[in-house]
Amino acid sequence: MAKTAKSTARARAEQARRERERLARKARRVRTAWWAIAAGPAFVVLLLLIKVAIPSEDNSPDTATLSPAVLAALTPPASTLDNAGRGQGVTFPTRADGQPPLTADGKPFVLYVGAEYCPFCASQRWGLVVALNRFGTFSGLTGTFSGAADVHPNTATLDFHGSTYTSEFLAFTGVEIADRDGNPLDTLTAEQQQIVGTYNAPPWAQRSGSVPFVDFGNRFLQTGTSFGPELLAGLSHEQIASEITNNPTGQVGQAVLGAANAFTAILCALTGGEPGDVCTSPAAAAYEQEVS
Repeated sequence: MAKTAKSTARARAEQARRERERLARKARRVRTAWWAIAAGPAFVVLLLLIKVAIPSEDNSPDTATLSPAVLAALTPPASTLDNAGRGQGVTFPTRADGQPPLTADGKPFVLYVGAEYCPFCASQRWGLVVALNRFGTFSGLTGTFSGAADVHPNTATLDFHGSTYTSEFLAFTGVEIADRDGNPLDTLTAEQQQIVGTYNAPPWAQRSGSVPFVDFGNRFLQTGTSFGPELLAGLSHEQIASEITNNPTGQVGQAVLGAANAFTAILCALTGGEPGDVCTSPAAAAYEQEVS
């Protein structure tokens, strides 16, 4: 009985101690709340200053060096592209019948206009680069990420800013009009502005000035992306490259390779079937009906 009484007393004492601590914490919260109310605007300003002083969480660098594995994935074997065929979930560009041919230096001209912050541009560049690599070579191509504050934030992608493209079959220019934070970057030439004003607008596009925009020699146009950037969400450049190289039947591989084959068919239509080994391949024939 004595032990039971002592145990009960200790339990009651412990309960009383916890209650005192609870009341003390409550009193501190009340005093803090009244101080915040009394401080009024000054307290709000302090919070804003703290928020400005602490940067938003964005650990993605503005540029990324493309590793050998990524560069290799951008020039996949012809057999990989042939086996991919039409891919899955690929939106084909719009025909622009009856328009004057768009050329540069006597060759068919392809104009891309996008922005580094744009996640839809991020997905579009992958298939476009794979296709263009079948007709020429890039110099100065780097990696980047879409904007941290946009939808599908920090999507790993390629970057045309500062790059050049060389081909004996066609001409290409990639213009990135804004950086990851939305600040102005590349400037459109007068000729490029005229192209965008004419073809990146109704009736060719639902609204004017959207990105990404690609003009394939005034024969095919695309405003928007061939596949959604959500497929690339959370993947690094190396992981996307691995999907292209090692899992071409997966969603990412099918989207990138299918888009590349669609672009390849268009580019072959522009070049008159050159180079022959590319334009007679099953990859180019996958979208033959759309370009014929």
